[in-house]
Amino acid sequence: MKYKTILLTSLAGVMLVPAVARAADDAAAAPDTSSIIVTGLRASLRDALQAKRVSTLVVDTISSKDIGALPDITIADELNRLPGVNASRDRGNDSQASVRGLGPRLVLGLVNGREVATSEPDRNVRWEIYPSEDVSSVTVYKSQDASLIDGGVAATIDIRTLRPLDYVGSPLIVRAGAQYNNGGKDIPSYNRWGERGSLQYVAKLSDTFALSAGGSYQKQRNGKLSFQGWGYNQANTFGDNAPTYNGNAVNAPYGAQTELDATTETRWSATAAMQWKPTADWDINADFLYSDVKIAEPQYQQWYGNSNGWGDWGGTIGATGDIYQPGSFTLAGNDIVAGTLHNYSSVTNVIADYTEDKHLLATGLNAKYSNGDNTLKFDGSYSQAVRTNSWYAAESQVYPQSVTFNTAANVLPSVSESSDPAAPGIQNFNTTGDTGPQRLSDSLGALQIDFYHRLHDSFFTGFGVGWRAAARTKTFTSGSATVSINAATPALSEFSVNNTGVTVPNLLYADFNQLVSVSNATATGDDTQYWRVTEDTYEGYAKADFAGNAGSVPFAGNIGVRLVDVSTGSSAFLGTTSYSNTLGANVTAFQPVYFGNHYFRALPSLNVNFTLNPDLLLRAGVAEVMSRPPLDELRAATNLSYYPPTYLQGGSGNPLLHPFMATQADLSAEWYFHKDALFAVAGYYKNVGTNIGYGQSIETIAGTPYTITGPQNGPGGHILGSEITFQTPFYFIPALDHFGVYSNVALVTSNLKELAPVSNPFPAVGLATFTSETDLWYSGHGIDARVGLKHHSPYTAIFGWNAAVLTRLDSETTLGASISYAINRSLSVRFQANNLTNQAARYYFNNDPNQIARFEKYGANYLADITFKY
Repeated sequence: MKYKTILLTSLAGVMLVPAVARAADDAAAAPDTSSIIVTGLRASLRDALQAKRVSTLVVDTISSKDIGALPDITIADELNRLPGVNASRDRGNDSQASVRGLGPRLVLGLVNGREVATSEPDRNVRWEIYPSEDVSSVTVYKSQDASLIDGGVAATIDIRTLRPLDYVGSPLIVRAGAQYNNGGKDIPSYNRWGERGSLQYVAKLSDTFALSAGGSYQKQRNGKLSFQGWGYNQANTFGDNAPTYNGNAVNAPYGAQTELDATTETRWSATAAMQWKPTADWDINADFLYSDVKIAEPQYQQWYGNSNGWGDWGGTIGATGDIYQPGSFTLAGNDIVAGTLHNYSSVTNVIADYTEDKHLLATGLNAKYSNGDNTLKFDGSYSQAVRTNSWYAAESQVYPQSVTFNTAANVLPSVSESSDPAAPGIQNFNTTGDTGPQRLSDSLGALQIDFYHRLHDSFFTGFGVGWRAAARTKTFTSGSATVSINAATPALSEFSVNNTGVTVPNLLYADFNQLVSVSNATATGDDTQYWRVTEDTYEGYAKADFAGNAGSVPFAGNIGVRLVDVSTGSSAFLGTTSYSNTLGANVTAFQPVYFGNHYFRALPSLNVNFTLNPDLLLRAGVAEVMSRPPLDELRAATNLSYYPPTYLQGGSGNPLLHPFMATQADLSAEWYFHKDALFAVAGYYKNVGTNIGYGQSIETIAGTPYTITGPQNGPGGHILGSEITFQTPFYFIPALDHFGVYSNVALVTSNLKELAPVSNPFPAVGLATFTSETDLWYSGHGIDARVGLKHHSPYTAIFGWNAAVLTRLDSETTLGASISYAINRSLSVRFQANNLTNQAARYYFNNDPNQIARFEKYGANYLADITFKY
């Protein structure tokens, strides 16, 4: 009912306020404010509104001034406020974006109009890697134009960095401040304070030449609590091997874990740009962006059921076996959601260390020559993204007599033990674990040429053609490591996390570096995980602009087609592990493999904009759109398990995947009833021809049939959605002229499904049926203030890097606020607070709310800083 209340409130405001505003305008002429210079939040909202108004497509925009307001941490935070956009949270920060009911795999990310490399295994962009200080504007293209790079079935998001000659403002801006996050407050010796600073400088050396340079630094402490389910022994999947209770097959949890992370995330960036206009005909730009994010994350975990576990094997609950020996259990439907186990189920204390380092380099050179009616553009670009990560752990296992748990829907997860499993005196660290070091590298180079000719005294006002070539290579490797327990055991202690809302046993604390030593083995890698994918793309487009009148209504638009030719190649290994009962040994053999693929698509588009009156626009568009398959799913790697006659299975990628394809239609009505105000209603329909998900198939390899689990093309479906945007200052109430509202509501319905689970597939990744944003703001007398409320209904999400692991994210409502004050023209101070209600993120498996996957709390985040302009 919460989202219905939000919707009714928003719609009431939408219907009432424009009518009141128009009545006020009719009653008395508006005062002349043309000589008033508007600054701050109100100016940034006006800039974004103007950019939307003059666009030929259905777009939403963020201006540079808007980025300087709430919340001003990363671009992801700003994107999350736009209509129909949901940003998933990672370590408490907004991260990847879903748009119009479709997930991040179908969102194309651009920087200065160029496709960029990413540190994700697929093509997804983690938008938090882009500091807001480095960006001048962001445009979300929701309809398609032939001149846009293909790839955005959901949307195309284009980040623009500053062009120094075009910049108007203070040449030097310095900002510094402190951050505080109350997550992780239970961890001993964990400092939750961080810092943030930035510097931007623009040097206009002449009227025709300018340079800019800048950088930012942030150290954020964003510790978090996590309760994680390990999956479920499914009654409808394992048949006779499924557990039974009272004679009925049930879904039994394999186990669970609690985790508290002492995260320190350090990010720094550098930007530079050159703009040169040697004559009125030339505009030459070079730009450079570098961003680096380092994560240092000591982890304190407890695993429940790692040995003598909860739901490891089939059997009858209460009987002899390695599952649920004597105990009492609570069921919700067929799910075991609570119980007490009397089988000495293990509890493993884990002290671990996770590190991650990812960086992005994006650079390019752009030259435009205009001579009369002709314009020629050249653009060359290169980008590279690299991520390295590793996880090492020391483990100590104990066996309490009983374990009690409750993971049901609509309750806070809890675990209790018959004895203290974290008591320092009973620990024996004799087991270690490791993942990595892993390295992912992505490089992308592209060349693009565009030509446009303007026509006069004709229905067609101009035509354009263009050509683009791009080469991309993405590689993943995983090495091996040796972790050993130090001879001298460090001091051990325990700490409680029960004041975080969950009820779980105490966690064990020690200094990881004193507990273990790590030596990396650089000579060998893990061939089962290696893959390399190349993608060569050649594109060309032609489009024509037109304008005319339908009766007394002016219209303008464009028609065009984009031709896309893609060739991919994938190198990896075919690994076969043979299990032998007689020899008691497992043998793995590797064989290098390579697969190539090729596809060609024609993507036509048509857009028409009608000016019904000077303040009322109607936009319509139809297009064929495409998103290329995720790069990691194109891997040729296959790993087989050979244990005849009952176990012949494997997992693989699929280098022969077809791209996502969709036919879409857009219709948007936009009423600019005041220079700072908008009421817009947009509707869209997408007919998605194919989806990509994980399923099973029988494949014969070397004469042996295997059951292979991997990515495959599946059936498509349709998406029907609408978006309502309303923003205005309360100019029609003199006493409230400096106050205003920005709000949007998005509604989506769809039959598009993922491929799993087979019996009850998830809705498509990113498909939230309801999304809303409501901001109340004040801008005047040197003060900019805003309170923002974001809500979304449940949607399917890929948690982490494995697209085979689908989860459902429950609904969330987050609250943030900011206020700034300009002391004078040069000096201002600001305070921000995000996630004020400490909204938990709850994920569940198998499209079933009673099968918990993760429950996380990130804490509220605060920022205070000071800005100096010269």
